[in-house]
Amino acid sequence: MYDIKNFFGFVWALVLWPSLLTASTMLGCRDDGSFSRSTSISQEKLLERVIHHAELIYRVSEESCTLFEEMFIPFPMHLQTNQAAYTCITKTLPIPSSRSEIQQISDKWLLHSVLMLVQSWIEPLINLQTTLDRYDNAPEMLINKTKWVSEKLISLEQGVMVLIKKMLEEGMLTTDYNDEDVFQHGAQPEMMDSVMRDYNLLSCFTKDAHKMEAFLKLLKYRQTDKYNCA
Repeated sequence: MYDIKNFFGFVWALVLWPSLLTASTMLGCRDDGSFSRSTSISQEKLLERVIHHAELIYRVSEESCTLFEEMFIPFPMHLQTNQAAYTCITKTLPIPSSRSEIQQISDKWLLHSVLMLVQSWIEPLINLQTTLDRYDNAPEMLINKTKWVSEKLISLEQGVMVLIKKMLEEGMLTTDYNDEDVFQHGAQPEMMDSVMRDYNLLSCFTKDAHKMEAFLKLLKYRQTDKYNCA
């Protein structure tokens, strides 16, 4: 559908292929992506696994975003990718953003924020798989990486919910927001606008994946500090 492949895109794909292939193989061997048996392990070990999961998701999403940019975004348009017209879908979520806000929220709200981010991205990333399938000659590496991230995000959701149950002893925590407009894409845009929106989607997810990782690492720091002060 999108006939925007060019020679330089092929060159970049060939340059990036060896390192990306190594990363994908390595990720696939490290973790089976399942938290189904996590209730039997210690809280500390579970938190470590969840953090590791978040780290891998962030790293692969960053690689996907870079590959998409090199393959589909003309260089003169790189400076336009941060325009206000392309708003991140999680902008309306009550996620703390400033350092003071993050420092003041409780462990419960750190986990709640991570869960909100995870759950808000599951559907958009699944939809992105359908969109990428309509691109002409989209690199298989890009498709595989976005699919991997989408699957691992569902697994991360399971891990965070098990962690919530174990840490807070209050059962499964569910989010209360319901903003269906967040996932509305409206009328079919022009080709380049559609490409830019997909790129913005990946960029926004990468930023949010970094937040997930940072919140979980802050939680680990708090837990470690609590044990050291006990």
